[in-house]
Amino acid sequence: MDVYLDTGEEPDKPRTRIQEINRSAILVAALDVFSIHGFRGSTVDQIAQRAGMSKPNLLYYFRRKQDIYRAVLESILADWLAPLEALDAEGDPIEELRRYISLKMRMSADNPAASRLFANEVLAGAPVIGEFLATHLKELVLRKAAVIGHWVQSGRLAPIDPVHLIFTIWATTQHYADFDAQIRAVLGQQIDRPGYREQAAQAVLSIILNGIRPRQP
Repeated sequence: MDVYLDTGEEPDKPRTRIQEINRSAILVAALDVFSIHGFRGSTVDQIAQRAGMSKPNLLYYFRRKQDIYRAVLESILADWLAPLEALDAEGDPIEELRRYISLKMRMSADNPAASRLFANEVLAGAPVIGEFLATHLKELVLRKAAVIGHWVQSGRLAPIDPVHLIFTIWATTQHYADFDAQIRAVLGQQIDRPGYREQAAQAVLSIILNGIRPRQP
């Protein structure tokens, strides 16, 4: 699924390899800075310093801090929505949802800063991505909910609400990034032990998948 939030760049203008490398470095640095200081507390100077480049060089790629922020959110959305887009109507429902949940758990664990930045944007009322959520995201969710609904109607899944299943998957998997401090307060050092991520993923998979398997007559 293509995601474009009008970052102020020229989307049709091809970039050189060096430009792609520098742009990626800026976005990685910006995610770190925004996730720590928030949008208002972050500065272009901080992002340039984290990216290892001068402020004038950074401004060659992005005119304003707002443009960098939009580009970071665009990158997050593109990564996060790809697994949902890949949900295959012709596949086995349980295995398709197992793959989707597993990917979401892995993404949450591998890049918690992205999850928290997105959550903060939504909690603030989605001032930057509100239109995208109400259009492109809504279209994707309804389209994939129709796939899940067909699985339900054909008896391949238990009778559940498809949209709320998607919401539940999002809430559960992203909880491990967004509420890391709360999880650490409850589990303590367990969270840093080998195998914890796999254990958490299996627990979430069991809870969700056992709840949506077809009921035996």
